[in-house]
Parts: sequence; structure tokens; C-alpha cells
Amino acid sequence: MPISLSLPRADGGVETYTLVGTPTARPATAPRFSRIAYAAAHVVSDPRRDSRPWEAPAIDWERTIAFRHHLWSLGFRIAEAMDTAQRGMGLDWTGAQELIRRSLADARTVPGADLACGAGTDHLNSADARSLDDVIEAYEEQIGFVEKHGGRAIMMASRALARVATSPDDYRTVYGRILGQTKDKVVLHWLGDMFDPNLKGYWGSGAFETALDTVLSIIAENRDKVEGIKISLLDNAKEVALRDRLPDGVLCFTGDDFNYAELIEGDGRKYSHALLGIFDAVAPQASNALAALAAGDVGPFRAIIEPTVPLSRKIFEAPTQYYKAGVVFLAWLNGHQDHFTMPAGMQSARGVLHYADVFRLADTANVLDRPELAAARMRQLMAVLGVSV
Repeated sequence: MPISLSLPRADGGVETYTLVGTPTARPATAPRFSRIAYAAAHVVSDPRRDSRPWEAPAIDWERTIAFRHHLWSLGFRIAEAMDTAQRGMGLDWTGAQELIRRSLADARTVPGADLACGAGTDHLNSADARSLDDVIEAYEEQIGFVEKHGGRAIMMASRALARVATSPDDYRTVYGRILGQTKDKVVLHWLGDMFDPNLKGYWGSGAFETALDTVLSIIAENRDKVEGIKISLLDNAKEVALRDRLPDGVLCFTGDDFNYAELIEGDGRKYSHALLGIFDAVAPQASNALAALAAGDVGPFRAIIEPTVPLSRKIFEAPTQYYKAGVVFLAWLNGHQDHFTMPAGMQSARGVLHYADVFRLADTANVLDRPELAAARMRQLMAVLGVSV
């Protein structure tokens, strides 16, 4: 029997929407991919203990770690304690330390499980940073923590460095000092200012070509310590420009939540690996698509993954930094958590029309794994937000 519910329209009216999607089958065992695929994972709030969500949000560690098992079972590596986990927007360094400890410990209990952990400078208030040495010390503390617990680091972009650096050479100094100390190869992180306005002018220039030359020089000078670089500029041409100039053996990880399908498939010469927040929300679909690509079946890869792109573009629409709300919204609809609350009350960052559009696009992309549950929860949300049901 068709499932229908009332959803708001942009003109202020309400329409009856009937679901059309088909739930995606899960693989019996974790598949192998021909691309390295990291899913950046979110954290789950604990609303029963969350008395100060803006100041000291409570985390439901059991559900948070259970979601990592969900991703591992689908073949993904996990990018831990990253932007998708509300790093610096609800999850502070103290919370990130606990998350990293727990995830690394649990990964050791899962055959084949892999993860890398975000290490930055977010415990250093940008306004308190006075020198490059302050930034270096902050990076040393966080990367040292990750390595102490047996993890590999993703060297996150630093708000403090963006504030105190006065030239591209300052970035070379900081990155050179840190990469010279790391035990293992790291993944660098180029996050555009659409994700974080405080990162405007990263690598010492607002001009892409100048910034590109700088980061490539840092990679060349520290090639034996760089596994790859994640680029999140939401511009496929800029990613290809970086990808084409990377030294052999240094990987390009797409963080482009607008154009990931074509970038992962590649242009016949080169392709991107993946480190994506949207893979948190569309994990079963992305897993099946990547498995098809690994088998050489480009047609099924496109058929499965391309319908998720409009959904991702909606979730990551401006202001892009609030995309976490859409990711957690889908986790709630799909039964991975019992509530739609987030650290710092981030669920309020998007409005009812946004969530209605995400719901429709998730349905048409076959992302609603349990349609009846998703519809029931959507009805509840619409009622709370004032839409007649």
C-alpha cells in the first residue's frame, strides 16, 4: 500500500507526497572497493543528559559507536572526529579525544576495520593564537594524542593558522615542522571557506592558483609523510587541477559533496578516492555503487550513485557548514537513533522547507531504508514544526 504524508511547499501551501523509493539491499559481507572510501561520521546526542547543549553537549556513546559499526559493515573506512562530527561546532577537543579513544579501541575488535582521526588546533582559541609556535604546539598536542592511541592522523585545516599566518611561507613552516615529526603518513585537509568562513585565504592566498602552488610545494617537500590530500572546495575543476599535479603515490581524496560521483569515477586518466560527509547519510547506496565500480560495472555505479547527488547538494546548500543537520536527520529517519537532536542544538540550523526537500530527495534516491518508519517520523517532525498533517 502506498505511503503518503503532508509536506510543505515553498509557496506556503501543503501537498500530499507519496513515497516512490525502494530500500537498498545491504551486502551480506563488507565489500571491497577499487577506491579508498572514508565516510566522515557524525556523533549522536544523548537528549536525556543534554542539559546544556550549547556549552557541554552530552554524547550517546553507545549509539555513536554503533553507527561506526554500520559504516564498517558496508566496507567504509571512517574519518573520525572530523567536521561531520561537529568538530568545532558542538564537539570540542575534550569530546573529540573521547570519541577518538573509543573509536580506535572498537576498531581493534572488528576484522578489517580502519579509520583515521582528525587532528587540528581547535582547543586553541583562534583569538588567543599569537604566533606560528602556538599553532605548531596545538597541532603537536592533537597529533600526538592520536598517535599515542595507535591512530593515524588527518591534519585538519586550522582556524588559528589562518588567523596568524601572513604568507605562504608561514604555512610551509608549520606543515613542515609537523610532518617532520609524524610517525605515519597523514592526510592533509583543504577545507574551503564555504564549510568554515574562518578558513578564508588558507594556504596564504585567496587566489586558487597561488594556494595550489603552495600546497603542492608543501607536499613535494614532505612527500614521504603525506598519504594524500582531501580537497573540499565544491568545485570539480579545482579538484582535477590539484589531482593532475599531485606526485605519483600521493592520493587525491574528494571532499566535494556536489560532484563526487564523476570525481570518483574519474576521467579515464585519473580518479579521486573519497573522504566524504555525505557517505554518512547514503552509506548503503554508496557501498553498492562502489562495489559495482570495483567489478567494472560503470553503468550500475552511475545508476546507484547519481540519484544521491541532488540529495547531497540540498544537504550541503549554503550556508554549507550546517550540512550536519541533514546528515543526522537522515540517520534519525533511517532508525540509527531515536531522536533528532544534535550537539549545540544544530538541528535548528535548517528550516522545515529544507527538511521537506531532503525527505523527498532521499526517497527518490532510494536512501530511506525503512520507508514506513521514515514517514512516521517525518509526520512527527512536521507536526512539531507547525505543518498540518
